[in-house]
Amino acid sequence: MGKLTLESLAKRVEALEAALAANLAKQRPKDWHRVVGMFHESEFMRAVDEECLRQRELEREVARAEESTE
Repeated sequence: MGKLTLESLAKRVEALEAALAANLAKQRPKDWHRVVGMFHESEFMRAVDEECLRQRELEREVARAEESTE
């Protein structure tokens, strides 16, 4: 690296800003499409899904029981 001057610093900052802008332009927008399939074949997510289904069924059973007593 040569002598550090304001001009050389300005050029380096300009190059960094251009590189950052190019990198940001390449990034995809954040939306739900990016996460589809993220947990495919995950044992943890399979367990979460099973537990959610169990909880839903319990809630349905409670609702049915309450409905039949009315």
